[in-house]
Amino acid sequence: MVELTEVHRTYGRGPTAVHALRGVSLTVARGELVAVRGRSGSGKTTLLNLVGGLDAPDGGRIALDGTDLATLGESENLALRRDRIGFVFQSFALLPVLTAAENVGVPMRMRRLPVAEREERVALLLAMVGLADHARQRPEELSGGQQQRVAIARALANRPALLLADEPTGQLDAETGHAVMELLRAVVRGEGEDSEPVTALVATHDATLLDLADRVVELADGTLKDQSRAAASDPSRAVPRPGGAGSGPTILTEP
Repeated sequence: MVELTEVHRTYGRGPTAVHALRGVSLTVARGELVAVRGRSGSGKTTLLNLVGGLDAPDGGRIALDGTDLATLGESENLALRRDRIGFVFQSFALLPVLTAAENVGVPMRMRRLPVAEREERVALLLAMVGLADHARQRPEELSGGQQQRVAIARALANRPALLLADEPTGQLDAETGHAVMELLRAVVRGEGEDSEPVTALVATHDATLLDLADRVVELADGTLKDQSRAAASDPSRAVPRPGGAGSGPTILTEP
């Protein structure tokens, strides 16, 4: 699904140049949830931006489903981000003047989907993330966990094949963050009505949340240092939900 080969990205020149990525090679299989960990400045956000077509590497190759991103023109890259990639940000990035339902509907408006089809999918997605009763509320009327659930629903609006999440729990408390990460894992598995499995690449520094991923990769100073299987691939290592005896898919629940 996602393949990076000897990817380099440097910002600036000379002695002040910042080498964000140094020869990173990584393959993410279809339907896999991969967590990228590392300290601030390790290259996690740069990696996601490159995979999402928001930035271009100085060297190496990035391919999605065999398509080299470097071969795409501006309009093709835009269509790729709109139709095949969903983005989830630490800051939620919801439009404050729009309701939860309207925020979820924005990507489908960009594709000019018929109103009836758009409204039906918005209702389904909000129900899937446990916010059916909050459709008419604006972001300021929602908790942080609810806002991030709206953001996840919006990211899934156009049925993307790839989900990119940059520190999606960074502004949430431990229990709410755990619930959001469980939701992402359930989304990757295709759980919920009319859901299809997706591939996810999630940047996080939260050690507890790493155990919900299929695989964990570590970046340090722009270099890939380690790759390991996480508890999601080994039930005997599963970490219980904070404040509870166990954990499970959080679809159709609220934090």
